[in-house]
Amino acid sequence: MLNIALIGCGRIGVMHSQVVQTNARARIVAVHDINPKAVAEVIGDSDIKAAASAEDIFADPNVDAVIVASLTATHADYIEAAVAAGKPILCEKPIDLDINRVLACQKMIAGSDVPVQIGFNRRFDPGHTALRDALVAGEIGRLVQLFVTSRDPFPPGIDYLTNAGGMIRDMTIHDFDLARFMLGDDEPVEVWATAAPLIDDAMAEINEVDCAMIVMRTAAGRQVFLNNARQAEYGYDQRVEAMGTSGMLQNSNRTPHGLMRYKAGATAVQTGYLEFFIERYREAFVIQLDAFVDLANGKPADVPSFDDGLKALALAEAAYRSVKSGRAETV
Repeated sequence: MLNIALIGCGRIGVMHSQVVQTNARARIVAVHDINPKAVAEVIGDSDIKAAASAEDIFADPNVDAVIVASLTATHADYIEAAVAAGKPILCEKPIDLDINRVLACQKMIAGSDVPVQIGFNRRFDPGHTALRDALVAGEIGRLVQLFVTSRDPFPPGIDYLTNAGGMIRDMTIHDFDLARFMLGDDEPVEVWATAAPLIDDAMAEINEVDCAMIVMRTAAGRQVFLNNARQAEYGYDQRVEAMGTSGMLQNSNRTPHGLMRYKAGATAVQTGYLEFFIERYREAFVIQLDAFVDLANGKPADVPSFDDGLKALALAEAAYRSVKSGRAETV
């Protein structure tokens, strides 16, 4: 039984605590958040310990591993603290908004064998995994083009947006990682991006965007296309398409069930897509945790590493340089 401490009790932290409860090999033993009310809601009437500080968690001998779902500005500090304490860590993305801070963190933990897993949960989605496995198996010949679509059903609040570090670092970073997951060893080397506040004029007031189109070229010359929007009236839009020399693969959106209605005025009508990331990727979060339990127990596990977190952020930085310059930028 892996004793896990949770740092951060916001929406995604609550979800992590619920996922741990479904895993027969893990349990939450301690929780910390700067908001006592949020801690109380996670603990409920259980015997989970309310830790006074993150430092108490890292010093607690009863804690085997840590899940970090706190503010991005704390992530690098907590990764360093977890490694120093010898506790495996699953940390939400991004590692930090400043790539220099990420590089400093990388230097600080270099040489350690303490497992660090970054929360790029979409790699664990069964459909995405199946698509990647089909690519590896050569089902469509040689991959030549990859398309990743990610559109949120509604934008987060202004308070969130002003601290998120920009849409491309906060939202598109998932798509950078997913693309790298699909591409294998063929890394993107050049990025061209355009981004603008095309949906909500209020975005411009905080120097933010809500739409982005990004084209990447890999070392082998493959073409990758990412498109994002902070708002899609029809729901949470998550799709991946891979074009190869002998076929195509698609993983599309998910609905609560497969019922389709046909009647006068409308055909093939389905229920709306699963609401948002916690609903759409619930199964991915469950599989992600199971992989983390394996990793923490010293078993082989194919998980997003610290290096994956760094490389995804490097792609985001190249995209921002391209938005500013209007040219393709080298990664």
